Amino acid sequence: MTLEEVINACNCSIIDVRTREEYRGGSVADAKNIPLNEIPNNIELLKEMNQPLVLCCASGGRSEQATNYLKSLGFDCYNGGSWLEVNYYKANKH
Repeated sequence: MTLEEVINACNCSIIDVRTREEYRGGSVADAKNIPLNEIPNNIELLKEMNQPLVLCCASGGRSEQATNYLKSLGFDCYNGGSWLEVNYYKANKH
């Protein structure tokens, strides 16, 4: 399944792992901001969210780190890359 298909077909949760300052500068509607360094302290919160999780950041590097970490813990998640791309897919949901 492509990222666009996941966002369009699933009731996924979008997690933005950028800093709070970056997040305040613009974000995906309904995305939850959990900065990368806070992911390990929020595992229980993440378990309560709809899966799959789609993680995003500025360019995809931090979200890739978070995706790999969460997959190692058994989460169903995807690296969404840039929040702008995730926002585009979400806004153009069919």
